[in-house]
Amino acid sequence: MIVDIALDDVTLEGALSVPEGAPGIVVFSHGSGSSRHSPRNNFVAEVARRHGLGTLLFDLLTEEEDENYETRFDIDLLTQRLVDVTAWVAEGDETADLTVGYFGSSTGAASALRAAAALGDQVGAIVSRGGRVDLASEQLPDVTAPTLFLVGERDEQVLALNEAAFTKLTCTKELEVVPGAGHLFEERGTLEAVAEHAAEWFAEHLD
Repeated sequence: MIVDIALDDVTLEGALSVPEGAPGIVVFSHGSGSSRHSPRNNFVAEVARRHGLGTLLFDLLTEEEDENYETRFDIDLLTQRLVDVTAWVAEGDETADLTVGYFGSSTGAASALRAAAALGDQVGAIVSRGGRVDLASEQLPDVTAPTLFLVGERDEQVLALNEAAFTKLTCTKELEVVPGAGHLFEERGTLEAVAEHAAEWFAEHLD
């Protein structure tokens, strides 16, 4: 279902799906230059729904904002948008009773971690896919939601950043290195592995 997410300053477009009996909802925070149409995130969302979870994919920026390179990398702005959208989810007729989880990819993982640190127990679980988790370095000790880092084995620079950030997390945590995968998980079977790991993590912690 296509939804308009009306916030104080902007209206963002999203795609909401809530299977009957869903215990939780996965809110996707995409990377810079991406959108709710991201084929990778949509694939992960499909697998999450097969596990009985709701999903919300949305554009963190308006079309005009997305044309501005600096805005794309304004992690403070993206974090606030995610916080505001989480409040929208908490007030929705279909979603108010659902436990919220975040799936963040690339720079979107930084906004997911920062938002989770700010919201505390309002967020039930986090999954980062190839995340620039170093951009949330200061907030990592404040994250309380169970957190899973998924990184490609061949994505060496991002893997090193994730390994360093992982030590700063004090919550329930796991770092999973996907064999043979690069940053975009384009290799055969690697995105499927990401989706399954993520869906299982959310199914376990968003109950």
